Amino acid sequence: MRAPIGDFSDVRPAGEALDLLPDPVAAAVRHWAGPVPVEQVVFVDTAPDKADTADFVAAYGTGLLPFSANCVIVAGRRGGETRLAACVVPSASRVDVNGTVRRQLDVRKASFAPLEVAVGETGMEYGGITPIGLPADWPLLVDASLVDLPHVLLGSGRRRGKLIMPGKALSQLTGAEAVEGLGR
Repeated sequence: MRAPIGDFSDVRPAGEALDLLPDPVAAAVRHWAGPVPVEQVVFVDTAPDKADTADFVAAYGTGLLPFSANCVIVAGRRGGETRLAACVVPSASRVDVNGTVRRQLDVRKASFAPLEVAVGETGMEYGGITPIGLPADWPLLVDASLVDLPHVLLGSGRRRGKLIMPGKALSQLTGAEAVEGLGR
């Protein structure tokens, strides 16, 4: 099997890589539903020490950067209550936490969630968090530009490996909302 983008030596449908995915991601792949079939979600095996965007594109090709996305966990606070959410933006941009995210979550203050919270609440590894398999009650804010891409390269939930899927599949994930200007 060939990956729809990039040149990877170990490529397989995500459903055949469940043992390489953390439990929440594997469960989401197992129970995948929606207009984009799960067979279009592909796992590519990659080196864990190359998970960060700059290292990844240096090792696997700068041509992947326009298709690469990062998923970050944010914490919004209002009236003593903390609300967690996930934001997916192009890897070459930054999440507009103090503007767009704060307004979308209707909170007074928003910031990146502490590492231990992001890892503990998602069941995923820092540097590999993916929007697939996040807690169902979380808002999932997706930069609208990603939904139009033919393919998006995302973390797999671990630092080892990546997932590739059609951009339009991002909008079918639980809690997903396409947001203009999420990444700047």
